[in-house]
Amino acid sequence: MSAFPQIRWQEGGVEHVARWRSESGLPPPIRVTVADDTMTADAAWRLACEGGALLWRGDFQNARQLLQAMARRSERKPQRKARQGGAAAAPPAPADAFHRHRLAQSQRARTLGMLLLPFDGDYGIPLRRAPDARVACAEAWGPADGPCVASLRELLGLIGAHEWRKKGVAIPALGARIHPHYGVFSPVRGEYVELVAEAPLPAALAESSLAFDIGTGTGVLAAVLARRGIARVLATDQDPRALACARANIDRLGLGGQVETVQADLFPAGQAPLVVCNPPWVPARPSSPVEYAVYDPESRMLRGFLAGLAAHLAPGGEGWLILSDLAEHLGLRPRAELLALIDAAGLTVFGRSDVRPRHPKASDPGDPLHAARAAETTSLWRLAAR
Repeated sequence: MSAFPQIRWQEGGVEHVARWRSESGLPPPIRVTVADDTMTADAAWRLACEGGALLWRGDFQNARQLLQAMARRSERKPQRKARQGGAAAAPPAPADAFHRHRLAQSQRARTLGMLLLPFDGDYGIPLRRAPDARVACAEAWGPADGPCVASLRELLGLIGAHEWRKKGVAIPALGARIHPHYGVFSPVRGEYVELVAEAPLPAALAESSLAFDIGTGTGVLAAVLARRGIARVLATDQDPRALACARANIDRLGLGGQVETVQADLFPAGQAPLVVCNPPWVPARPSSPVEYAVYDPESRMLRGFLAGLAAHLAPGGEGWLILSDLAEHLGLRPRAELLALIDAAGLTVFGRSDVRPRHPKASDPGDPLHAARAAETTSLWRLAAR
């Protein structure tokens, strides 16, 4: 018996079996239809909406065009009957709008994920005009271990992540680039990095030049702290992908003598004069492992960081919490709740730096969450033990 999920389908009167790969952890589809270039977009969309998967055997570029056509159909808004008299319906509350948006995103992703591709035992794609994506697949999935099947949409995500990994993200505070790996949050929103680069360092660092970077991800904040002159930075994460990414970036920047990566759920052992954490900003359930960098179910990481911070601060030390208030504007976590968590942890706020986001969605009125994004502020909270 295979230790991995398997997908089964009939083709040419023969049952076929292959390993099923899904980053979001979706089970393999039960109904699989073998499709080729004769498949129309309407037929593909109808089958996908009914929960049927299409295993592609035609031209790869035609499959991409078919996926684009299916995506256009997913964006069509259903016709609504005009209201007979009375006032227009009130807009949904921010939290309701957020949950509806997330549900629509999830349903769209599931439906578009029904267009599947076969992969050979070395991640080769046995289709006409298919790209050589073997390196991108190996970076995300690990060494090839036999034929498999995955969605075209997931493959395009792997290829995009591979390009980001090669190109990197420019970080002005470092004067260099950070190269995110697949599944690790990319520091494309540079305003929070600037906050860490510009905040005044604690005086206690003069006694012991040590900092903790909790949930390091790509290692970008650990690198900024090291570049600011902190002699030793312990960068923690519990995700092996993130740790590998952070190590690669730290080594590329020549900071291996200052920064050490540590696998840990939140804190390493000991105390430090500076403890920095940039937890996921939105208290909601992620739909895939990749989303754990954005969504923090029930604010688990935020609560854990605040609850353990005082015990890991050296005398006179500071905790820097980098947090957006987007959750507040979405009605998911009021400011009073955050302040209560800080107080209950035996902490006090003695400073805060704010910055407004500059990403495109903040100024896009067509975005479903535009009102909340337009009002968003990212803050660096300076915390100390009482």
